[in-house]
Amino acid sequence: MATGKAAAVLSLLLASILLALPAAAPDPGMRPEDQARRMNLALRRTAHLLLAAAGDSSSAILPVQQTGPQQWQIRMQGAFDYDLLPGLLEASLLLHQIRSNYDAAVLSCEDGELQLGYTYLDFKQFGEVPCSGRSQAPGCCDLQVTCLPADQPAGAGFPWRWLLAGGCVLAAGLLAFRQPAPPQHVPSAPDPQDTGAIRLSRTLFEPQRLLLTVAGEAHTLTYREARLLELFARHPGEVLERARILDTVWGAEGVIVGRSVDVFVSRLRKLLRADPGLRLAAVHGVGYRLEVQA
Repeated sequence: MATGKAAAVLSLLLASILLALPAAAPDPGMRPEDQARRMNLALRRTAHLLLAAAGDSSSAILPVQQTGPQQWQIRMQGAFDYDLLPGLLEASLLLHQIRSNYDAAVLSCEDGELQLGYTYLDFKQFGEVPCSGRSQAPGCCDLQVTCLPADQPAGAGFPWRWLLAGGCVLAAGLLAFRQPAPPQHVPSAPDPQDTGAIRLSRTLFEPQRLLLTVAGEAHTLTYREARLLELFARHPGEVLERARILDTVWGAEGVIVGRSVDVFVSRLRKLLRADPGLRLAAVHGVGYRLEVQA
């Protein structure tokens, strides 16, 4: 489990560095069989890291299927964290020198229906993708990647993206006007006096830096993890209703995903468990409460 998480974190770090490089079309001299081989390796690597991050070391990594001239997919038979997909996929593609714009989709194995999806520019421009905060439910799905021609912008080959549940894609487009991109740089020597840091038990949380230090171990949070933890941290001991949490953390974007609260609370619990003085307790039928021991 620890190895899988470490691999996922390293891959996301690599993706953030490589995103600074300009996107380029595939090498026109690359033979189709070479492109297929590289895509095979990239998708198999992505599938492996997604399953490893979920603690799954038993599900098979199936062969990649080419379903079109510039389209490939791999079947996933285990649950995975959708939020990890963009960073891991981007890092894997660039590692194998596939630099074209692309669309990514998660399809149902049964009927090929779109479950989740995004374009390359969603990730590059906003730092996150539509419908984030979703964990793929157990069962079978196909992870599909479609590479686009050099003169075709991301999303042009993705007409069904508007079918995403809850208007996720439209909300992502509005982010450019309603929400600045979260800061990417985390200084190595934070000063609690300058960062609005919140200290709880043996934990130091710096919302502006997206930095959480639990029992001496530092963790970089995602933007939404930080928003959720800040809400709890500023109301310790208070029962926060699910509706209030959704409205505060997700409501401004108009995206309401029922299980988002549970998924993100689960992530925060894992990060905070090293501090015995903190506990995110569920209040049945109501919401959650951050319990802090003196």
